[in-house]
Amino acid sequence: MLNRRDLLKLSGVTALGALLPSVGLAAGKNASGIFRFCLNTSTIRGQNPGLLKCIEIAAKAGYDGMELWVSDVLDYLKAGNAVHTLAKFISDRNLKVENAISFTTWMVDDPAKRKEGWKQLEEEMAIMAALGCPYIAAPPAGVERGRPVDLQETGHYYREILQLGRKHGVIPLLEFWGASGTLYNLSQALAIAAAADDPDAKILPDVYHLFRGSSGFNGLKLLSGTAVEVIHFNDYPADKPANEQTDSDRVYPGDGAAPLKQVLQYLLAMGGAKVLSLELFNKTYWARDPLTVAKTGLHKMKILVDTVL
Repeated sequence: MLNRRDLLKLSGVTALGALLPSVGLAAGKNASGIFRFCLNTSTIRGQNPGLLKCIEIAAKAGYDGMELWVSDVLDYLKAGNAVHTLAKFISDRNLKVENAISFTTWMVDDPAKRKEGWKQLEEEMAIMAALGCPYIAAPPAGVERGRPVDLQETGHYYREILQLGRKHGVIPLLEFWGASGTLYNLSQALAIAAAADDPDAKILPDVYHLFRGSSGFNGLKLLSGTAVEVIHFNDYPADKPANEQTDSDRVYPGDGAAPLKQVLQYLLAMGGAKVLSLELFNKTYWARDPLTVAKTGLHKMKILVDTVL
């Protein structure tokens, strides 16, 4: 974890928030549309292209934005680079950082570890604010697998990190992991978000996790407006039981069994613009040219969107 002194040293500024007026990140090439297309760097992570090359690939492939992993950004900063340099690199390629992938211990039972997680998350929020990123993922990282979750108590923890997020203009998105046995189902996320009783509460759904955690997809009808801003878009094979599937089984949207047209229709019914972020961990794709993988994923997402617009 970076301490505040290190954070300021690495960023090269006295206040990360001071960068925001000067960065002026582009709104995205498809920002006026109902759907924006985003590349989560996990999709080409296995090829190890590096942070800057991932950004260049997303731009060349034609995406509107990206989901960056916080760990990659921290490695970039620890190498002596400045956050405003990264912000300009992204802006120059007409991309927007739509969301950041974080793994802090914000919801664990242990009070000391939880507060440490909140501190780390706020540091990450400050960096993401300097990159013009409005959201950061808040999954059940660090929670013992299969441990029951106190939904009311977790709602209070979620409200705490929402308050931290407003200080920086970076809102945490409540994420559930289908195989965690902890926070694994959409119904739990809905209950936690309701328990937070906060106007900025939002959920980060994932097609694979909706399937893997037995949420199904009809629960998306219960969400409206800005409750969902970003969704991890992917597909899963039909020939393997849900409880045997892992992240690496994810396939391109439209190449599996997920009811993606139904998902897109539910997103349309919610109202407002939505970010479709291609998040894959497929080792077969990792063996291929990363630009080809990125272009293929974008093409398949656009075909699906065209069927519902």
